[in-house]
Order: sequence, then C-alpha cells, then structure tokens
Amino acid sequence: MSRKKETLPAGRQVVMSGIRPTGFLHLGNYFGAVRNYVRMQEEYECYFMVADLHSLTTHPDTKELKENVHRVLSENIACGLDPDKVALYCQSHVHETAELYLYLNMLAYKGELEKTSTFKDKARQQPDNINAGLLTYPVLQTADIILHRAKYVPVGKDQEQHLEMARNFVNRFNHRYGEVFPEPVAFNFGEELIKVPSLDGAGKMSKSENQLATLYLSDDDEQITKKVMKAKTDAGPAMPKSPRPDYIENIFLLMKLVSDDAVVKKFDEDYNNCSIRYGDMKKQLAEDMIKFITPIREKTEAIRNNHQYLKAVMEKGAEKARKSARATIELARQAMGLNYF
Repeated sequence: MSRKKETLPAGRQVVMSGIRPTGFLHLGNYFGAVRNYVRMQEEYECYFMVADLHSLTTHPDTKELKENVHRVLSENIACGLDPDKVALYCQSHVHETAELYLYLNMLAYKGELEKTSTFKDKARQQPDNINAGLLTYPVLQTADIILHRAKYVPVGKDQEQHLEMARNFVNRFNHRYGEVFPEPVAFNFGEELIKVPSLDGAGKMSKSENQLATLYLSDDDEQITKKVMKAKTDAGPAMPKSPRPDYIENIFLLMKLVSDDAVVKKFDEDYNNCSIRYGDMKKQLAEDMIKFITPIREKTEAIRNNHQYLKAVMEKGAEKARKSARATIELARQAMGLNYF
C-alpha cells in the first residue's frame, strides 16, 4: 500500500536523490525536479548523486560515461545546485555503497524483484541483457538512499514502487538487526510535481525517447525554434470559450512556464474570442524558450570545459558523501554483529 507524500518538519533533515548519466536534461527535469533541488539546498542537508553504477545495468558500454557524468554535473550546477551547499557526487566514488548493497541483497527476494514494473519493462527492452544488476536495481537504489540515513526522497510517480520496496528492505533490516535506518518517504516540497508535456501532446518529455518533441537544456536556438514550431495545433476554436484539446492545452502549459503572465493572458483571451493565431503563439513561445534555455546551456558548456573545476566538485562531493556513508556503515556493522575486534 503506497504512502502519502510528506512535507518536512522543521529542522535540518536529510534529503537524497540521484540522476542517471544517460540522456540529456530537459525542460521536464528542470521544472519537475531540479528546480526543487535548488530550493531544498537552502533548508536541508542534501545528497545529490550521479548514478553512474545504475547506468551500467542498461548502458554497459562505458566509452561515453565520463563525458556523460561531466555533462550531468555541469547541467545541474548550471541550473543552480551549489556544490558548497550540497554533496554533489558520483555513486562509484563512495565505496560504502557496494557494501551496504551486499547486506541488503541478503534481505531481498528473487520473486519480489522479478515483479517490479521497471524490471519487467527493462527486460522486455533488452532481452539479451537481463543482468543481475537490473534485477537488483531497487536494492542498490535503497542502499543509495539509506547510506545517508535519508528519510526524504524527491521522486516521480514512476519511482514510487521502488520507494515502497526500500521501506520493505529497511523494515526487514531493522526487524532483524535493530533500529538503524529511518523509513524513506517521497517528498516534493509540499507541491504537486509538475509534469511537463511533450510538444506533440503524447505524454511527457523524455531524456531518451521522443526527442523531437522534447526541449533539452542543451538545445540551440535553431533546434528550439524548429521543435516548438512543429508542435501540434488545429484550425482554432469554432465557438467562444471552447474547451481546449489536450495538445492545445499543452502549449499553454509550456507558455506558463517561461512566458510573462501578460503574454499568456493575451493568447488566452485570443483563444476565448476565437481570434488566436497559433503561428504567432508558437513563435512567441519559441522566443521565450530561447531566453530561458540559453543561459543554462551557455553556463553548462563553460562548466563542462573547466575540467579542473569539475574534478574539484567531484572530490568535494565524494568527501562529504563518504563521511556520512562511513558513519552509517559503522552503525550497520555494529547492529549486524560484524565487528569482531
């Protein structure tokens, strides 16, 4: 039974989240997650991880992994994450993760892991690479979270099943060995998560699929304009104050994210009095998207090209994360009776 998302009580609570270094960050990632991370760093102890080990379950070829890790770090910093305020680190740099993962695997059962929807989906997508890491993905994800004894995890609906499993593993550990870990709960900063629609009106924007209908934070001005101008429209409303089809409502939703209120109001009125010109609306939306995305793209590129800075960021983040992880592993070993000296 899933649990209701909780808001955080007062105090410096621990928040943990991770992002895989696959695909490019897009508008949906920004408004659905990263923007909230930037707010969280001011009030909570935050651990934000680049999940490079997780990526090996579906992307075993590591030729581009270093470049992808650097890009993800750069994009998140460009969006406002401050490495001095959060632990921004790579999963593989914190070796305690693997140890806790091993302990938790002893508490996870083959049958329950095979039933997870993400495992079944990935197994269908890559039938020639159904590896053990793919099966135990929720176990590693649990290790990532509770390694910092984090209680609060900003996740989307697609990860809620994994979070429920994480609570199961935590309860099994605590029941068998004693109270060590808090139960992690989903957290969205007291607001409903924003789901940014794709430009073709078919679902949401994606890091790897439906790329022509997704606005990436790395897109140049020409790409942004071309994608927006291809957004699905129709002949316009036949009667004043007509209901909007989903694909038209999507364009208004995108405009509300990046355009001035007066601009949105103008096109809203045009629609309601049947005088809307979708070409003008999409042209305005493209201009406003360019204004929004360009500073992030340019800052990302500057950071990506500063290898010394990125190295320092990763070292600083790993040091913060390891300090937390070492303390947790010591508690786990003591509870399990694995200290023999």
